[in-house]
Amino acid sequence: MTILCIETSTAVCSAAIVKDGETVEQCLCSEGGNHARLLPRYVEQLLQAAREKGLKIDAVALSEGPGSYTGLRIGTSTAKGLCYGLNVPLIPVPTLEVLCEAVRENTEYRIQSTDLLCPMIDARRMEVYTELISEGLQVTGAHAVVVENEESLCSVSDNGLSSDSEAVYYFGDGAEKCAKVFTKPNWHFIPNIVPEARFVGKIAERGNRKVESKDLAYYEPYYLKEFVAAQSHVKGLV
Repeated sequence: MTILCIETSTAVCSAAIVKDGETVEQCLCSEGGNHARLLPRYVEQLLQAAREKGLKIDAVALSEGPGSYTGLRIGTSTAKGLCYGLNVPLIPVPTLEVLCEAVRENTEYRIQSTDLLCPMIDARRMEVYTELISEGLQVTGAHAVVVENEESLCSVSDNGLSSDSEAVYYFGDGAEKCAKVFTKPNWHFIPNIVPEARFVGKIAERGNRKVESKDLAYYEPYYLKEFVAAQSHVKGLV
């Protein structure tokens, strides 16, 4: 299967072609604020590369959130347009799983089967979108959590999870600020982990969730929290 993959949920904007789980080509920019400008260019470049290699796009995979409202809307609208134009299904992939896939690909860290993975996406101030995952299984499910200490994350678990029980590896663009308040020795910060489109494709290849054309118009990204518009501080705007 050849999949065109899109990741715009954080400051990183990326797109990739993944075939049978292997990355054919990827475009990536981590500067932030350029998604609307860069993503169409990346898609055009990748579609051209696919044509030159004789590849037919079988599906579009999307990192569906949680994450930046603006980034998710840009990625989703682009993905849906591509699905209609190419007449292929959409495969949504949870962004927190994309971060975990990035850690599993990082050979510097040897994650044990008993360890917990804690992907974190910045939700401003001391709030993060996060969950605890063990061996690919959700322990807590995705939540928006205001972080005060390690117990803040364990408190959303229904199974009495203790912050001292297992080794926990936390990472993502919301993790660095949490390192300032995490003091337990079994909690380990992994820097420089970002979601990338190539990981979206690998997860999409393994999964079986698809949004077909008849349901595509009703698909929305996974915001996790309701969007609340604030009044503009720019003079003359309401």
